[in-house]
This record gives sequence, structure tokens and C-alpha cells, in this order.
Amino acid sequence: MKNILFLCTGNSCRSQMAEGFARQQAPVGTAVYSAGIEKHGLDPRAVRVMAEIGVDISNQWSKTVNGIPAECIDTVITLCGQAAETCPAFLVNLPGAHWSLPDPARAEGTEMEVLAVFRRVRDEIQRRVAELFAC
Repeated sequence: MKNILFLCTGNSCRSQMAEGFARQQAPVGTAVYSAGIEKHGLDPRAVRVMAEIGVDISNQWSKTVNGIPAECIDTVITLCGQAAETCPAFLVNLPGAHWSLPDPARAEGTEMEVLAVFRRVRDEIQRRVAELFAC
């Protein structure tokens, strides 16, 4: 795996967190990207919960698949059902995986309850990215 793309619907939370973890853990020479089917902007709560564990994603930005060098991508990880279902045709036949994770941006409740959902999703992404690069 030389060039990995984390793909989600809006590239605001899950794929951004995965990109942040992967940038820390990927082997030297691996290019890491995140993108969305749409562009929803970087969610400040994702930035906050990542900063809590020392991962700075504040300089990342929301982008669509049109904003990445798709011809270089050799592995695609989708992080939500909609991205898997609407994945652009040129990415469909690439090796990868689907990580079905809840969208923390849709969490409801108090700010503390919403942040708890962000933290649970963050921790699950961290675990899966660690497994991805453990080989």
C-alpha cells in the first residue's frame, strides 16, 4: 500500500480523523489522503477530540475526490455506507475495506454527549488504523 485514500460522505469527521492517524502511523513513503463525495468542511469537534490525544488535524481541510490525485490511489477505505454505495467508478475496483462507523456529526444531546460520540468513533478509527499498518 503506497497511496491510501480514506473516503467518507462529507470529509468532515471520520475520514479526517483517519487521515490524521494514518499520517502518524503509515510507513515512510506512503501517501495518505482523505476526501468526501461532497465537501462539508472540517468539523471543529473532530479537531478538538483529536487534539485531546495529541493528534493535530487543524491544518487539514475538507475536499472531494476531485481534489486528490486519484490516479495515484491504490487503496481505498470507506468509512460510511453512503461513500461505499456512491464511490466513484474509478475507485470501485481498487483494493481496500469498508469501515462502517457512525457519523459523530449527527450525534444528538448535550455538547458533552456529542463529544463522547466523537471520542468513541475516534478511538475505533485509531484502533483500525493501527491494525491497518501493523503488518
